[in-house]
Amino acid sequence: MRKENSSNHINEKAITNNCPITSTVMAIGGRWKIVILWQLKNSALRYNEIRKAIPNISEKMLIQQLKELMQSGWVNKKDFNEIPPRTEYSLTDLGSSFMPILENIYEWGTVNNITGEGNQ
Repeated sequence: MRKENSSNHINEKAITNNCPITSTVMAIGGRWKIVILWQLKNSALRYNEIRKAIPNISEKMLIQQLKELMQSGWVNKKDFNEIPPRTEYSLTDLGSSFMPILENIYEWGTVNNITGEGNQ
C-alpha cells in the first residue's frame, strides 16, 4: 500500500478518478493477474494447480497476486477444514463478469496476431 500523501498515490487517484477504463486496468494490471484470472475462468483451482498452470511465476509473486486479487474482490479463497489442508481459489461474481471481456481480448489478439513477440 502506498502512503495516502505520497505523490504516487495522489497521481494514481488523479488518473483513476471517474475513469472506469483506467481503474479497471489498474485493478488487473501487472504481469500475472490476468493470467491468474484466465486460469480460473472455468473452475476453482487449488494453489498447486494454479502454480503448475503458470510455471514461470515465482511462489512469492503468485501468493502476492492472489492476495491482491482477493482484496480487490476478483477472487475468492475457500479453505476446507480437512487434513491434509485444502484451499481452492475461484472467481467472484466480479471476476466472472470480466471473463467475456477477457475472451474478447483473447480473440482480438488471435485475429490480429498479437503474440508478444514484436507482432503488432
